[in-house]
Amino acid sequence: MPVSEATPPSRGISAILGEDFSLEDAIGGKRGLAESVIPGLVFVVVYLASTSLGAALVASVAVALAAVVVRLVQRGQPTQSLSGIVGIAISAIWAWRSGQAENFYAWSLWTNGAYLVACVVSIAVRWPLVGIVVGLVRDQSTAWRSDRALVRLFRWATWLWAAMFALRLAVKLPLYFQADVGWLGATHLALGVPLWALTLWLTWLLVRNARAVPVAQRPSQLP
Repeated sequence: MPVSEATPPSRGISAILGEDFSLEDAIGGKRGLAESVIPGLVFVVVYLASTSLGAALVASVAVALAAVVVRLVQRGQPTQSLSGIVGIAISAIWAWRSGQAENFYAWSLWTNGAYLVACVVSIAVRWPLVGIVVGLVRDQSTAWRSDRALVRLFRWATWLWAAMFALRLAVKLPLYFQADVGWLGATHLALGVPLWALTLWLTWLLVRNARAVPVAQRPSQLP
């Protein structure tokens, strides 16, 4: 019997379907954490130290670009660093065109608002987003909708994500309108990867029982 290959670590949202939850694997390891945090940290530190928006934007984009180059040179998987530089580039362009440092965070506010609306709407129409994601990852499409218990579980899990997006907006929007770049940058980092990882872990706790029995083997609870 051939020896099976080792299962690659689950990263990002796919971590909620793992047998065990590894925070380090979910965030892409220490390197993934650094690539997610350092560009934003560099922006706020350089801006507060120099009060130069241009210098802060150049520094943050340079750091994000360097992460992509290093990944490519080492023939690593550049997906995470590429997605990071896209976000940094959009934020930098927004801030540069407006000339306002606080607009470096405008893109994240808009995306969090969009995700919050998507979560709430998906719950309202009884297609909770977490259920959709789990169905896609497990190649089971919409089979989970035949089980009311699963629909209810995925609805609670989706509320978790809605709460995360709502908390980010509740904290950061007042700082954004006050143009308080220092505190905006600090809360952006604090409510970024740490809060996302906590929400991911809580989601894993909720849905891990749903992995025990394939949806196809569950008796339908709908009339």
